[in-house]
Amino acid sequence: MNKALLEMRGITKVYPNGVVANKDVHFSLREGEIHAIAGENGAGKSTLMKIMFGMEEPSEGEIFIKGEKVKLQSAQDAIDRGIGMVHQHFMLVPSFTVAENMVLGMEPRKGVGINYAEAVRMTEETAKKYNLAVDPKAKVEDLTVGMKQKVEILKALLRGAKILVLDEPTAVLTPQETEELFRELKQLREQGHTIVFISHKLKEVKAICDRITIMRSGRSEGVFQTKDVTEQEISRLMVGRDVVLKYDKEILSIGEPVITVQGLSVNDAHGKALLTDINFAVRGGQIIGIAGVEGNGQTQLIEALTGSLRGVSSQGSVLVKGKDIRESDILDIRKLGVSYIPEDRMHQGIASDASIADNLLSTQYRTKAMNKGPFLNGSRIAKLAASLVEEFKVRCSGPSQPIGMLSGGNMQKVVVARECSTEPQLLIAEQPTRGVDIGAAQFIHQKLLELRSDDCAILLVSADLNEILEISDSLLVMYEGKIVAFFEEPSKVSEEELGLYMLGIHRQDEEQIRRAVNHV
Repeated sequence: MNKALLEMRGITKVYPNGVVANKDVHFSLREGEIHAIAGENGAGKSTLMKIMFGMEEPSEGEIFIKGEKVKLQSAQDAIDRGIGMVHQHFMLVPSFTVAENMVLGMEPRKGVGINYAEAVRMTEETAKKYNLAVDPKAKVEDLTVGMKQKVEILKALLRGAKILVLDEPTAVLTPQETEELFRELKQLREQGHTIVFISHKLKEVKAICDRITIMRSGRSEGVFQTKDVTEQEISRLMVGRDVVLKYDKEILSIGEPVITVQGLSVNDAHGKALLTDINFAVRGGQIIGIAGVEGNGQTQLIEALTGSLRGVSSQGSVLVKGKDIRESDILDIRKLGVSYIPEDRMHQGIASDASIADNLLSTQYRTKAMNKGPFLNGSRIAKLAASLVEEFKVRCSGPSQPIGMLSGGNMQKVVVARECSTEPQLLIAEQPTRGVDIGAAQFIHQKLLELRSDDCAILLVSADLNEILEISDSLLVMYEGKIVAFFEEPSKVSEEELGLYMLGIHRQDEEQIRRAVNHV
Protein backbone atom coordinates (compact mmCIF):
# COMPACT_ATOMS: atom_id res chain seq x y z
CA MET A 1 0.00 0.00 0.00
CA ASN A 2 2.89 2.40 0.69
CA LYS A 3 4.71 1.87 -2.59
CA ALA A 4 4.68 4.93 -4.88
CA LEU A 5 3.15 3.80 -8.14
CA LEU A 6 3.30 7.18 -9.83
CA GLU A 7 5.09 10.39 -8.88
CA MET A 8 4.93 13.85 -10.42
CA ARG A 9 7.78 16.01 -9.16
CA GLY A 10 8.08 19.79 -9.51
CA ILE A 11 5.40 20.04 -12.20
CA THR A 12 5.04 23.54 -13.63
CA LYS A 13 2.89 24.40 -16.62
CA VAL A 14 3.04 27.83 -18.23
CA TYR A 15 0.95 28.39 -21.35
CA PRO A 16 2.21 30.55 -24.26
CA ASN A 17 -0.13 33.38 -23.17
CA GLY A 18 1.67 33.53 -19.81
CA VAL A 19 -1.02 31.80 -17.74
CA VAL A 20 0.59 29.65 -15.03
CA ALA A 21 -1.67 26.64 -14.44
CA ASN A 22 0.65 24.58 -12.20
CA LYS A 23 3.50 25.84 -10.00
CA ASP A 24 6.03 23.32 -8.68
CA VAL A 25 3.38 20.68 -7.91
CA HIS A 26 4.34 17.38 -6.27
CA PHE A 27 1.79 14.58 -6.58
CA SER A 28 2.15 10.93 -5.61
CA LEU A 29 -0.09 7.87 -5.98
CA ARG A 30 0.25 4.70 -3.95
CA GLU A 31 -0.57 1.31 -5.37
CA GLY A 32 -4.11 0.24 -4.47
CA GLU A 33 -5.52 3.51 -3.15
CA ILE A 34 -8.39 5.84 -4.04
CA HIS A 35 -6.89 9.32 -4.05
CA ALA A 36 -9.02 12.47 -4.30
CA ILE A 37 -7.99 15.71 -5.95
CA ALA A 38 -10.00 18.71 -4.78
CA GLY A 39 -9.73 22.41 -5.50
CA GLU A 40 -11.51 25.41 -6.92
CA ASN A 41 -12.01 25.78 -10.66
CA GLY A 42 -8.79 27.20 -12.02
CA ALA A 43 -6.76 25.62 -9.18
CA GLY A 44 -4.84 23.47 -11.69
CA LYS A 45 -6.48 20.04 -11.18
CA SER A 46 -7.45 19.53 -14.83
CA THR A 47 -4.05 20.63 -16.13
CA LEU A 48 -2.24 18.27 -13.75
CA MET A 49 -4.43 15.35 -14.86
CA LYS A 50 -3.98 16.24 -18.54
CA ILE A 51 -0.22 16.10 -17.96
CA MET A 52 -0.58 12.71 -16.26
CA PHE A 53 -2.66 11.45 -19.20
CA GLY A 54 -0.26 12.76 -21.85
CA MET A 55 -2.67 15.40 -23.18
CA GLU A 56 -0.32 18.24 -22.10
CA GLU A 57 3.43 18.40 -21.60
CA PRO A 58 4.83 20.12 -18.49
CA SER A 59 7.01 23.21 -18.85
CA GLU A 60 9.12 21.86 -15.99
CA GLY A 61 9.13 18.75 -13.82
CA GLU A 62 9.39 14.99 -14.08
CA ILE A 63 7.05 11.99 -14.00
CA PHE A 64 8.01 8.59 -12.59
CA ILE A 65 6.07 5.32 -12.84
CA LYS A 66 7.31 2.61 -10.46
CA GLY A 67 10.52 4.61 -10.03
CA GLU A 68 11.21 4.84 -13.78
CA LYS A 69 11.30 8.31 -15.33
CA VAL A 70 8.83 8.52 -18.22
CA LYS A 71 7.85 11.05 -20.88
CA LEU A 72 4.14 11.06 -21.71
CA GLN A 73 3.67 12.89 -25.01
CA SER A 74 0.21 11.59 -25.92
CA ALA A 75 -2.81 9.85 -24.42
CA GLN A 76 -1.63 6.66 -26.11
CA ASP A 77 1.69 6.94 -24.22
CA ALA A 78 -0.29 7.09 -20.97
CA ILE A 79 -2.53 4.16 -21.96
CA ASP A 80 0.55 2.12 -22.86
CA ARG A 81 1.88 2.87 -19.36
CA GLY A 82 -1.34 1.65 -17.69
CA ILE A 83 -3.12 4.98 -17.16
CA GLY A 84 -6.79 5.30 -18.14
CA MET A 85 -9.08 8.32 -17.93
CA VAL A 86 -12.88 8.49 -17.73
CA HIS A 87 -13.88 12.01 -18.73
CA GLN A 88 -16.86 13.84 -17.24
CA HIS A 89 -18.46 13.95 -20.70
CA PHE A 90 -18.40 10.38 -21.96
CA MET A 91 -16.48 9.52 -25.13
CA LEU A 92 -18.87 6.83 -26.39
CA VAL A 93 -20.51 6.51 -29.82
CA PRO A 94 -24.28 6.46 -29.07
CA SER A 95 -25.29 4.49 -32.18
CA PHE A 96 -22.71 1.71 -31.52
CA THR A 97 -23.27 -1.26 -29.23
CA VAL A 98 -21.38 -1.66 -25.96
CA ALA A 99 -19.04 -4.23 -27.58
CA GLU A 100 -18.31 -1.93 -30.56
CA ASN A 101 -17.46 0.94 -28.19
CA MET A 102 -15.30 -1.33 -26.04
CA VAL A 103 -12.98 -2.30 -28.90
CA LEU A 104 -12.97 1.06 -30.71
CA GLY A 105 -9.48 1.65 -32.08
CA MET A 106 -8.35 -1.92 -31.30
CA GLU A 107 -11.00 -3.86 -33.24
CA PRO A 108 -10.47 -7.61 -33.70
CA ARG A 109 -10.58 -8.29 -37.44
CA LYS A 110 -12.28 -10.98 -39.49
CA GLY A 111 -11.22 -10.55 -43.07
CA VAL A 112 -11.75 -6.89 -43.98
CA GLY A 113 -14.43 -6.32 -41.31
CA ILE A 114 -14.70 -6.30 -37.54
CA ASN A 115 -15.00 -9.66 -35.77
CA TYR A 116 -18.11 -8.75 -33.81
CA ALA A 117 -18.37 -12.11 -32.04
CA GLU A 118 -14.82 -11.65 -30.71
CA ALA A 119 -15.66 -8.08 -29.60
CA VAL A 120 -18.62 -9.48 -27.64
CA ARG A 121 -16.41 -12.19 -26.12
CA MET A 122 -13.77 -9.63 -25.07
CA THR A 123 -16.44 -7.44 -23.48
CA GLU A 124 -18.01 -10.33 -21.58
CA GLU A 125 -14.60 -11.53 -20.37
CA THR A 126 -13.59 -8.07 -19.11
CA ALA A 127 -16.98 -7.49 -17.46
CA LYS A 128 -16.74 -10.85 -15.67
CA LYS A 129 -13.14 -10.28 -14.58
CA TYR A 130 -14.01 -6.99 -12.90
CA ASN A 131 -17.55 -7.92 -11.81
CA LEU A 132 -19.04 -5.01 -13.81
CA ALA A 133 -22.12 -6.42 -15.54
CA VAL A 134 -22.97 -4.94 -18.98
CA ASP A 135 -24.92 -6.16 -22.02
CA PRO A 136 -22.37 -6.28 -24.90
CA LYS A 137 -25.10 -6.10 -27.57
CA ALA A 138 -27.05 -3.16 -26.10
CA LYS A 139 -26.87 0.15 -27.97
CA VAL A 140 -25.15 2.84 -25.92
CA GLU A 141 -27.93 5.36 -26.67
CA ASP A 142 -30.36 3.07 -24.80
CA LEU A 143 -28.23 2.82 -21.64
CA THR A 144 -28.69 4.69 -18.37
CA VAL A 145 -26.04 7.26 -17.42
CA GLY A 146 -24.69 4.92 -14.74
CA MET A 147 -24.35 2.08 -17.26
CA LYS A 148 -22.55 4.33 -19.78
CA GLN A 149 -20.06 5.20 -17.07
CA LYS A 150 -19.53 1.49 -16.39
CA VAL A 151 -18.73 0.98 -20.11
CA GLU A 152 -16.17 3.82 -19.98
CA ILE A 153 -14.46 2.23 -16.98
CA LEU A 154 -14.42 -1.20 -18.67
CA LYS A 155 -12.98 0.38 -21.84
CA ALA A 156 -10.04 1.69 -19.83
CA LEU A 157 -9.59 -1.64 -18.01
CA LEU A 158 -9.65 -3.59 -21.29
CA ARG A 159 -6.74 -1.42 -22.45
CA GLY A 160 -4.72 -2.43 -19.39
CA ALA A 161 -5.29 0.53 -17.07
CA LYS A 162 -3.88 0.06 -13.57
CA ILE A 163 -4.40 3.74 -12.74
CA LEU A 164 -7.91 5.09 -13.40
CA VAL A 165 -8.57 8.84 -13.42
CA LEU A 166 -12.27 9.61 -12.86
CA ASP A 167 -13.35 13.20 -13.53
CA GLU A 168 -16.51 14.15 -11.56
CA PRO A 169 -17.79 10.55 -11.79
CA THR A 170 -20.95 11.10 -9.72
CA ALA A 171 -22.08 14.41 -11.27
CA VAL A 172 -25.12 12.87 -13.00
CA LEU A 173 -25.77 9.80 -10.83
CA THR A 174 -28.58 9.16 -8.36
CA PRO A 175 -27.62 8.21 -4.77
CA GLN A 176 -28.36 4.57 -5.61
CA GLU A 177 -26.14 4.67 -8.73
CA THR A 178 -23.42 6.44 -6.74
CA GLU A 179 -23.56 3.72 -4.09
CA GLU A 180 -23.19 1.06 -6.79
CA LEU A 181 -20.24 2.90 -8.35
CA PHE A 182 -18.52 3.13 -4.97
CA ARG A 183 -18.91 -0.64 -4.44
CA GLU A 184 -17.33 -1.21 -7.86
CA LEU A 185 -14.44 1.19 -7.16
CA LYS A 186 -13.72 -0.54 -3.86
CA GLN A 187 -13.63 -3.88 -5.69
CA LEU A 188 -11.15 -2.45 -8.20
CA ARG A 189 -9.02 -1.14 -5.33
CA GLU A 190 -9.02 -4.63 -3.76
CA GLN A 191 -7.82 -6.02 -7.10
CA GLY A 192 -4.81 -3.70 -6.95
CA HIS A 193 -6.02 -0.80 -9.09
CA THR A 194 -5.29 2.80 -8.15
CA ILE A 195 -8.01 5.39 -8.64
CA VAL A 196 -7.78 9.17 -8.90
CA PHE A 197 -11.14 10.65 -7.88
CA ILE A 198 -11.71 14.27 -8.98
CA SER A 199 -14.82 15.68 -7.32
CA HIS A 200 -16.44 18.75 -5.81
CA LYS A 201 -18.71 16.59 -3.63
CA LEU A 202 -16.79 16.53 -0.38
CA LYS A 203 -19.19 14.14 1.36
CA GLU A 204 -18.37 11.56 -1.34
CA VAL A 205 -14.65 12.26 -1.12
CA LYS A 206 -14.85 11.50 2.60
CA ALA A 207 -16.88 8.33 1.95
CA ILE A 208 -14.69 6.67 -0.71
CA CYS A 209 -11.15 8.12 -0.70
CA ASP A 210 -8.08 7.08 1.30
CA ARG A 211 -6.10 10.30 0.77
CA ILE A 212 -6.79 13.74 -0.65
CA THR A 213 -4.55 16.26 -2.41
CA ILE A 214 -5.94 19.79 -2.15
CA MET A 215 -4.96 22.31 -4.81
CA ARG A 216 -5.27 26.09 -4.79
CA SER A 217 -4.02 28.68 -7.28
CA GLY A 218 -1.95 26.10 -9.18
CA ARG A 219 -0.16 24.78 -6.10
CA SER A 220 -0.68 21.83 -3.76
CA GLU A 221 -1.99 22.87 -0.34
CA GLY A 222 -1.02 19.50 1.05
CA VAL A 223 -1.87 15.79 1.11
CA PHE A 224 -4.11 14.46 3.88
CA GLN A 225 -5.64 11.22 5.11
CA THR A 226 -9.34 11.88 4.39
CA LYS A 227 -10.34 10.45 7.78
CA ASP A 228 -8.24 13.18 9.46
CA VAL A 229 -9.88 16.25 7.81
CA THR A 230 -13.48 17.49 7.94
CA GLU A 231 -15.50 18.73 4.95
CA GLN A 232 -15.29 22.25 6.39
CA GLU A 233 -11.48 22.04 6.69
CA ILE A 234 -11.22 20.80 3.08
CA SER A 235 -13.46 23.69 1.92
CA ARG A 236 -11.35 26.21 3.81
CA LEU A 237 -8.12 24.87 2.26
CA MET A 238 -9.71 24.96 -1.20
CA VAL A 239 -11.13 28.48 -1.16
CA GLY A 240 -9.31 30.21 1.69
CA ARG A 241 -12.47 30.89 3.74
CA ASP A 242 -15.38 29.13 5.40
CA VAL A 243 -18.06 27.99 2.98
CA VAL A 244 -21.75 27.90 3.89
CA LEU A 245 -23.26 24.59 2.78
CA LYS A 246 -26.82 25.41 3.90
CA TYR A 247 -28.99 28.45 3.19
CA ASP A 248 -31.52 30.35 5.28
CA LYS A 249 -34.04 31.26 2.61
CA GLU A 250 -36.18 34.31 3.18
CA ILE A 251 -39.91 33.50 3.37
CA LEU A 252 -41.57 35.48 0.57
CA SER A 253 -45.12 36.14 -0.53
CA ILE A 254 -45.40 34.39 -3.90
CA GLY A 255 -46.49 36.47 -6.91
CA GLU A 256 -48.52 35.66 -10.00
CA PRO A 257 -47.48 32.84 -12.39
CA VAL A 258 -44.76 34.05 -14.78
CA ILE A 259 -44.69 30.80 -16.75
CA THR A 260 -47.52 28.25 -16.95
CA VAL A 261 -47.11 24.90 -18.70
CA GLN A 262 -50.39 23.12 -19.49
CA GLY A 263 -50.79 19.66 -20.99
CA LEU A 264 -47.42 19.81 -22.77
CA SER A 265 -46.75 16.63 -24.74
CA VAL A 266 -43.93 16.18 -27.26
CA ASN A 267 -43.34 13.33 -29.74
CA ASP A 268 -40.26 12.82 -31.88
CA ALA A 269 -40.35 12.44 -35.68
CA HIS A 270 -41.13 8.72 -35.29
CA GLY A 271 -44.05 9.32 -32.93
CA LYS A 272 -42.17 8.28 -29.78
CA ALA A 273 -43.36 10.18 -26.69
CA LEU A 274 -40.64 12.43 -25.24
CA LEU A 275 -42.91 14.42 -22.88
CA THR A 276 -46.38 13.41 -21.69
CA ASP A 277 -48.94 15.82 -20.21
CA ILE A 278 -46.58 18.14 -18.33
CA ASN A 279 -48.34 20.66 -16.06
CA PHE A 280 -46.81 23.21 -13.68
CA ALA A 281 -46.38 26.93 -13.08
CA VAL A 282 -43.57 29.06 -11.65
CA ARG A 283 -44.55 32.25 -9.84
CA GLY A 284 -42.60 35.41 -9.08
CA GLY A 285 -40.39 34.97 -6.01
CA GLN A 286 -40.44 31.18 -6.32
CA ILE A 287 -37.85 28.54 -7.23
CA ILE A 288 -39.30 25.34 -8.69
CA GLY A 289 -36.77 22.52 -8.96
CA ILE A 290 -36.86 19.67 -11.46
CA ALA A 291 -34.94 16.52 -10.55
CA GLY A 292 -34.39 13.48 -12.76
CA VAL A 293 -31.75 11.22 -14.22
CA GLU A 294 -30.48 12.69 -17.50
CA GLY A 295 -32.44 11.59 -20.57
CA ASN A 296 -35.89 11.58 -18.98
CA GLY A 297 -37.36 14.53 -20.87
CA GLN A 298 -35.66 17.45 -19.12
CA THR A 299 -33.82 18.46 -22.31
CA GLN A 300 -37.01 18.54 -24.41
CA LEU A 301 -38.84 20.46 -21.67
CA ILE A 302 -36.15 23.13 -21.51
CA GLU A 303 -36.07 23.34 -25.33
CA ALA A 304 -39.85 23.89 -25.35
CA LEU A 305 -39.48 26.69 -22.77
CA THR A 306 -36.58 28.44 -24.53
CA GLY A 307 -37.74 28.29 -28.17
CA SER A 308 -35.18 25.74 -29.38
CA LEU A 309 -37.41 22.64 -29.78
CA ARG A 310 -36.98 21.35 -33.36
CA GLY A 311 -38.05 18.35 -35.45
CA VAL A 312 -40.85 17.24 -33.12
CA SER A 313 -44.62 17.58 -32.77
CA SER A 314 -46.12 19.07 -29.62
CA GLN A 315 -49.44 19.68 -27.92
CA GLY A 316 -50.48 21.86 -25.01
CA SER A 317 -49.36 25.37 -24.16
CA VAL A 318 -46.40 27.22 -22.65
CA LEU A 319 -47.50 30.65 -21.45
CA VAL A 320 -45.01 33.34 -20.39
CA LYS A 321 -46.90 36.28 -18.89
CA GLY A 322 -50.01 35.00 -20.67
CA LYS A 323 -48.40 34.69 -24.13
CA ASP A 324 -48.03 31.23 -25.72
CA ILE A 325 -44.38 31.01 -26.77
CA ARG A 326 -44.38 27.65 -28.56
CA GLU A 327 -44.14 29.37 -31.97
CA SER A 328 -41.87 32.19 -30.75
CA ASP A 329 -38.16 32.43 -31.51
CA ILE A 330 -35.45 32.84 -28.89
CA LEU A 331 -35.19 36.65 -29.30
CA ASP A 332 -38.95 37.14 -28.83
CA ILE A 333 -38.87 34.97 -25.70
CA ARG A 334 -35.98 36.99 -24.28
CA LYS A 335 -37.99 40.19 -24.88
CA LEU A 336 -40.57 38.81 -22.45
CA GLY A 337 -37.94 38.93 -19.70
CA VAL A 338 -36.69 35.35 -19.92
CA SER A 339 -33.03 34.47 -19.19
CA TYR A 340 -31.46 31.05 -19.64
CA ILE A 341 -28.37 29.41 -18.14
CA PRO A 342 -27.78 26.40 -20.46
CA GLU A 343 -26.43 23.04 -19.33
CA ASP A 344 -23.66 22.93 -21.96
CA ARG A 345 -21.67 26.13 -21.47
CA MET A 346 -19.12 25.26 -24.17
CA HIS A 347 -21.62 24.79 -27.01
CA GLN A 348 -24.59 26.89 -25.90
CA GLY A 349 -23.38 29.24 -23.19
CA ILE A 350 -20.31 30.96 -24.65
CA ALA A 351 -18.52 31.94 -27.85
CA SER A 352 -15.08 30.61 -26.86
CA ASP A 353 -13.05 32.76 -29.28
CA ALA A 354 -14.77 36.01 -28.24
CA SER A 355 -13.77 38.19 -25.29
CA ILE A 356 -15.26 38.01 -21.82
CA ALA A 357 -16.91 41.40 -22.46
CA ASP A 358 -18.53 40.21 -25.70
CA ASN A 359 -19.86 37.12 -23.92
CA LEU A 360 -21.12 39.11 -20.94
CA LEU A 361 -23.10 41.55 -23.05
CA SER A 362 -24.07 39.44 -26.08
CA THR A 363 -27.76 39.55 -25.10
CA GLN A 364 -27.75 43.35 -24.65
CA TYR A 365 -26.09 44.67 -27.82
CA ARG A 366 -29.46 45.48 -29.40
CA THR A 367 -30.57 47.66 -26.48
CA LYS A 368 -30.47 51.45 -26.70
CA ALA A 369 -28.18 51.66 -23.67
CA MET A 370 -25.43 49.77 -25.52
CA ASN A 371 -25.58 51.94 -28.65
CA LYS A 372 -24.56 55.48 -29.54
CA GLY A 373 -26.28 56.35 -32.80
CA PRO A 374 -25.39 53.73 -35.43
CA PHE A 375 -22.40 52.50 -33.37
CA LEU A 376 -21.91 50.47 -30.22
CA ASN A 377 -21.17 52.54 -27.11
CA GLY A 378 -17.67 51.19 -26.45
CA SER A 379 -17.01 53.03 -23.19
CA ARG A 380 -20.35 51.99 -21.67
CA ILE A 381 -19.79 48.36 -22.75
CA ALA A 382 -16.28 48.34 -21.21
CA LYS A 383 -17.54 49.90 -17.96
CA LEU A 384 -20.45 47.45 -17.57
CA ALA A 385 -18.27 44.44 -18.44
CA ALA A 386 -15.66 45.49 -15.85
CA SER A 387 -18.32 45.91 -13.16
CA LEU A 388 -19.81 42.44 -13.88
CA VAL A 389 -16.36 40.82 -13.79
CA GLU A 390 -15.82 42.39 -10.37
CA GLU A 391 -19.33 41.64 -9.02
CA PHE A 392 -19.27 37.99 -10.09
CA LYS A 393 -15.62 37.49 -9.06
CA VAL A 394 -14.49 36.22 -12.48
CA ARG A 395 -10.77 35.38 -12.28
CA CYS A 396 -9.22 36.86 -15.42
CA SER A 397 -6.70 39.40 -16.63
CA GLY A 398 -9.54 41.70 -17.74
CA PRO A 399 -12.78 41.82 -19.76
CA SER A 400 -10.89 41.83 -23.06
CA GLN A 401 -9.34 38.40 -22.36
CA PRO A 402 -10.72 35.59 -24.61
CA ILE A 403 -13.22 33.61 -22.56
CA GLY A 404 -11.78 30.32 -23.87
CA MET A 405 -8.68 30.92 -21.70
CA LEU A 406 -10.71 30.75 -18.48
CA SER A 407 -11.28 27.70 -16.28
CA GLY A 408 -14.66 26.02 -16.58
CA GLY A 409 -15.93 27.54 -13.34
CA ASN A 410 -15.01 31.06 -14.38
CA MET A 411 -16.67 30.54 -17.77
CA GLN A 412 -19.79 29.52 -15.86
CA LYS A 413 -19.61 32.70 -13.77
CA VAL A 414 -19.60 34.74 -17.00
CA VAL A 415 -22.72 32.90 -18.23
CA VAL A 416 -24.46 33.38 -14.87
CA ALA A 417 -23.45 37.06 -14.78
CA ARG A 418 -24.88 37.65 -18.28
CA GLU A 419 -28.20 35.94 -17.51
CA CYS A 420 -28.68 37.42 -14.02
CA SER A 421 -27.70 41.01 -14.87
CA THR A 422 -30.68 41.83 -17.13
CA GLU A 423 -33.25 41.87 -14.27
CA PRO A 424 -35.07 38.80 -15.64
CA GLN A 425 -38.66 38.02 -14.72
CA LEU A 426 -38.05 34.33 -15.44
CA LEU A 427 -34.70 32.54 -15.15
CA ILE A 428 -34.35 28.99 -16.46
CA ALA A 429 -31.24 27.58 -14.80
CA GLU A 430 -30.10 24.23 -16.21
CA GLN A 431 -27.30 22.60 -14.17
CA PRO A 432 -26.04 26.07 -13.09
CA THR A 433 -23.22 24.74 -10.88
CA ARG A 434 -22.16 21.60 -12.77
CA GLY A 435 -18.38 21.26 -12.73
CA VAL A 436 -17.81 24.28 -10.49
CA ASP A 437 -16.15 24.20 -7.10
CA ILE A 438 -17.88 24.60 -3.77
CA GLY A 439 -17.01 28.29 -3.42
CA ALA A 440 -18.28 29.20 -6.90
CA ALA A 441 -21.40 27.06 -6.36
CA GLN A 442 -22.18 28.93 -3.15
CA PHE A 443 -21.76 32.25 -4.98
CA ILE A 444 -24.11 31.16 -7.80
CA HIS A 445 -26.70 29.93 -5.26
CA GLN A 446 -26.62 33.30 -3.51
CA LYS A 447 -27.25 35.06 -6.85
CA LEU A 448 -30.27 32.82 -7.53
CA LEU A 449 -31.65 33.59 -4.08
CA GLU A 450 -31.11 37.34 -4.67
CA LEU A 451 -33.13 37.11 -7.89
CA ARG A 452 -35.83 35.21 -6.00
CA SER A 453 -35.97 38.08 -3.48
CA ASP A 454 -36.40 40.47 -6.43
CA ASP A 455 -39.59 38.58 -7.46
CA CYS A 456 -37.95 36.61 -10.28
CA ALA A 457 -39.50 33.22 -11.11
CA ILE A 458 -36.78 30.54 -11.31
CA LEU A 459 -36.96 27.07 -12.83
CA LEU A 460 -33.96 25.06 -11.61
CA VAL A 461 -33.05 21.83 -13.40
CA SER A 462 -30.23 20.02 -11.61
CA ALA A 463 -28.67 16.60 -11.14
CA ASP A 464 -27.05 17.82 -7.90
CA LEU A 465 -29.54 16.60 -5.32
CA ASN A 466 -28.08 18.63 -2.46
CA GLU A 467 -28.42 21.77 -4.59
CA ILE A 468 -31.98 21.09 -5.65
CA LEU A 469 -33.16 20.17 -2.14
CA GLU A 470 -31.46 23.21 -0.58
CA ILE A 471 -32.46 25.87 -3.11
CA SER A 472 -35.93 24.86 -4.35
CA ASP A 473 -39.20 26.04 -2.80
CA SER A 474 -41.07 23.14 -4.44
CA LEU A 475 -39.79 20.15 -6.38
CA LEU A 476 -40.92 18.09 -9.37
CA VAL A 477 -39.39 14.74 -10.38
CA MET A 478 -39.30 13.58 -14.01
CA TYR A 479 -39.06 10.00 -15.23
CA GLU A 480 -39.55 8.82 -18.84
CA GLY A 481 -40.97 12.19 -19.92
CA LYS A 482 -43.57 12.42 -17.15
CA ILE A 483 -43.83 14.17 -13.81
CA VAL A 484 -43.88 11.28 -11.32
CA ALA A 485 -43.65 13.18 -8.04
CA PHE A 486 -44.23 16.61 -6.51
CA PHE A 487 -42.82 17.77 -3.17
CA GLU A 488 -44.11 21.01 -1.67
CA GLU A 489 -41.37 21.00 1.00
CA PRO A 490 -38.12 19.64 -0.52
CA SER A 491 -36.25 20.08 2.77
CA LYS A 492 -38.27 17.16 4.19
CA VAL A 493 -37.18 14.74 1.41
CA SER A 494 -33.97 12.68 1.68
CA GLU A 495 -31.61 12.22 -1.27
CA GLU A 496 -32.21 8.47 -1.06
CA GLU A 497 -36.00 8.85 -1.28
CA LEU A 498 -35.65 11.28 -4.17
CA GLY A 499 -33.38 8.81 -5.96
CA LEU A 500 -36.11 6.13 -5.84
CA TYR A 501 -38.50 8.44 -7.70
CA MET A 502 -35.77 9.44 -10.19
CA LEU A 503 -35.17 5.77 -11.01
CA GLY A 504 -38.91 5.12 -11.48
CA ILE A 505 -39.05 2.71 -8.53
CA HIS A 506 -41.52 4.94 -6.67
CA ARG A 507 -44.30 7.09 -8.22
CA GLN A 508 -47.02 9.30 -6.82
CA ASP A 509 -50.61 9.16 -8.06
CA GLU A 510 -51.03 11.32 -11.20
CA GLU A 511 -54.21 13.01 -9.96
CA GLN A 512 -52.54 13.70 -6.61
CA ILE A 513 -49.62 15.38 -8.42
CA ARG A 514 -51.96 17.49 -10.58
CA ARG A 515 -53.97 18.71 -7.57
CA ALA A 516 -50.83 19.50 -5.58
CA VAL A 517 -49.16 21.41 -8.46
CA ASN A 518 -52.34 23.43 -9.14
CA HIS A 519 -52.66 24.21 -5.42
CA VAL A 520 -49.19 25.73 -5.32
